[in-house]
Amino acid sequence: MISKWRWLLLRLARQIWFRASLFALLGVVTALLSAGAQWVIPAEISGKIGSEAVGPILNIFASSMLAVTTFSLTVMVTAYSAASAHVTPRAAKLLREDPTTQNVLAVFVGAFLYSLVGIIALNTDIYGASGRAMLFAVTLVVILIMVIALLRWINHLARLGMVDETSRNVESAARAAFEERTNTPFMGGRPLRNGKDDVPASAIPVYAGLPGYVQHVDMSALCEAGRNAGEGDEVAVYLAALPGAYVHARRPLLWIAGLAESEAASETLAPFRNACVVGDQRNFDGDPRFGLVVLTEIASRALSPGVNDPGTAIDIVGRQFRLLAAWAEQGEREGDGEPACPNVHVPPLSVDDMFDDAFAPIARDGADLLEVQLRLLKALQALAGLGGPGFRKAALRHAQAALKRSEEKLLLEEEKVRLRDIVREMEGIGEAVEI
Repeated sequence: MISKWRWLLLRLARQIWFRASLFALLGVVTALLSAGAQWVIPAEISGKIGSEAVGPILNIFASSMLAVTTFSLTVMVTAYSAASAHVTPRAAKLLREDPTTQNVLAVFVGAFLYSLVGIIALNTDIYGASGRAMLFAVTLVVILIMVIALLRWINHLARLGMVDETSRNVESAARAAFEERTNTPFMGGRPLRNGKDDVPASAIPVYAGLPGYVQHVDMSALCEAGRNAGEGDEVAVYLAALPGAYVHARRPLLWIAGLAESEAASETLAPFRNACVVGDQRNFDGDPRFGLVVLTEIASRALSPGVNDPGTAIDIVGRQFRLLAAWAEQGEREGDGEPACPNVHVPPLSVDDMFDDAFAPIARDGADLLEVQLRLLKALQALAGLGGPGFRKAALRHAQAALKRSEEKLLLEEEKVRLRDIVREMEGIGEAVEI
């Protein structure tokens, strides 16, 4: 897990204004530095480059870039609104952080400011002949960059805000979070398999200042705080809430074992509390279950009477299956060596919770659609064969619940028999079944 400050910096860099500001600053600096081009372009060459044309080009550039930037912002906001209305508002967060959109808008804004500063500088006569020649050469490079960005933007607009593209982005974000947990088992700490049962009775709970979702846990900061606290042995930290969990006055962030009552002052507990970032919304970083939740929301929206799109729900079941099948194969296993944070104990991801996030709402909302139930039960059947005992138990539980819902909703007995046969096979499953 990355440190708290690197995580905050990463979130800052994903803001749409950040890249636009960098490109704008680059455009302004480039236009002003061209004034010192006499050290680069000799005076006898500058008159042969066509530098007199730079003024009209910059005028055209400034007016066109302003129009293109305004149009692009309108399209972007429309895509965000469409994604929120027809997909899920939680997926719009990924659209706002889309690097292609941010890069294109940043190029447009930077090119506009570059041309504007260049026009102002030309009219104040700060450029000599060599400076105008350099400005002309740089303008040609900016035009090339802008054309490439415009072509990328046109290609990107064909998919921006579409249901399938948004679903693909959510799946990619969830897969990245799962892979992070696979590559760094238990977030770099020791496993806390049995939850609170493994926490010493003398452990001191630490609560968040305000209720909200755990967004990030700085494991290195927790490890260091445990080493610095107390008067003797290293203090053990037991994480009570993984990223994505909702904490409040009755649910602690973590427990600390090894501190005496006299040492449990607020200033001693502050470093532990500050290592956990709590906010009002969940995010995809380090929270694999949030990706499953958002995918399920897309399927539920598709199954609503106003949309009635079972094909999207079937597609989402396939995406959920790919994510959980990869987790069943790789999982979260203890490494052979010493963990990076040996004094921090972290609970594993709950298989039951992941299955609840991925399949329960789809089984509920698609109970009256045979094609959705067939796809769902076959995915659960395959997962029961791919995973260990925890997977088989969770898959069978959800399959039996989905069957009960369909028994009440479906009208034809033949359809119910097909679903019963799949569940009956699952009850005796012993090996992987192809989906």
